[in-house]
Amino acid sequence: MGRLNGKVAIVTGAGRATAKLFAAEGAKVAVLSLTPANVEAVVADIEADGGTALGIATDVSDADQIKAAIEQVAATWGGIDILVNNAFDPSVVQSPVIELSVEQLQRNFDTGPIAFLRTMQAAYPHLKASGEGRIINFASLAGVAGLPPYAPYNMAKEAARALTRVAAREWGVDKITVNNVLPVADTWGAKANSIPAPDTPLGRFGSPEEDIAPVVLFLATKDAQFITGYSLTPDGGAIIDAAR
Repeated sequence: MGRLNGKVAIVTGAGRATAKLFAAEGAKVAVLSLTPANVEAVVADIEADGGTALGIATDVSDADQIKAAIEQVAATWGGIDILVNNAFDPSVVQSPVIELSVEQLQRNFDTGPIAFLRTMQAAYPHLKASGEGRIINFASLAGVAGLPPYAPYNMAKEAARALTRVAAREWGVDKITVNNVLPVADTWGAKANSIPAPDTPLGRFGSPEEDIAPVVLFLATKDAQFITGYSLTPDGGAIIDAAR
């Protein structure tokens, strides 16, 4: 406990498991998501457990809303130390290549790597001032493997990984680490009973609370200060070392 004492973290996409774990470890956590109800639910959970949280309904495809949200967090708590980019629009992720429209692809980019870029740019001055800034971007095993029929999603997620690598090189001098997480997780709740277990060495989907959030936490702590530009894969061994 207390591994993030004194830190200020932003988690986009109302990533409940990560936000709650960060708060339990002492961070003040700002939760950004498009849906106010999702934001309010995560903030309520954190506060019920004695943590400190701020909810900001934010459309991550809107540059002005991103900038305003980042500045609100910095003004409220005096800075920003950690940025977790988890938001995405799940409604438009499927299309075979032959049918993929530029409009659908653009939506995946607007809520994926372009949104990541904007949050990173807006948070950069605060992360630099922190002296040990951390950025963790959620990418996807699907993009690495080229999983059909997720052409627009895969393209956007691989673009996010490229952004991460470049930012890691450019911002290392500012003592900001930038890494990816590629989870294979059970995010379907009750629907999971109808989804077959993945064909992986561990033979199951990861738990957001027990398997994924702790990996994100590690990347946010001092323990990971010498790791940057890397894709960490809490995936049950889905890709082992292939395509990394």
